[in-house]
Amino acid sequence: MVTIYHNPKCRKSRAGLEYVRKLDKACEVREYIREGITAGEIRNLVNMLGVSPFEIVRTQEDYYKENLKEQVITEDQWYDILAEFPRLIRRPIVVCNGRATIADPPEKAELVIK
Repeated sequence: MVTIYHNPKCRKSRAGLEYVRKLDKACEVREYIREGITAGEIRNLVNMLGVSPFEIVRTQEDYYKENLKEQVITEDQWYDILAEFPRLIRRPIVVCNGRATIADPPEKAELVIK
């Protein structure tokens, strides 16, 4: 089963979802901003992506620039911050068979959907 962490208000996320649906029409769509996401879920995504939590942070977001940019933040703190402010998470994230990728550009979804 393919899962896509999606924000319908984001152009890149919509393009990613459209591409994923061409590859797998039965994908599960997680609107993590509307539905919420836990620090544990984010930790799992980060582990599957093989990156640090900061690497999935959208540093162009106003909240990041105004509140976090100059802060020293530990990896564990990032999980809680991202759970509280999920708009900061890069998207779309596509998950399949225990692997994940940030599908930007959308074709990167093919790295995990095979």
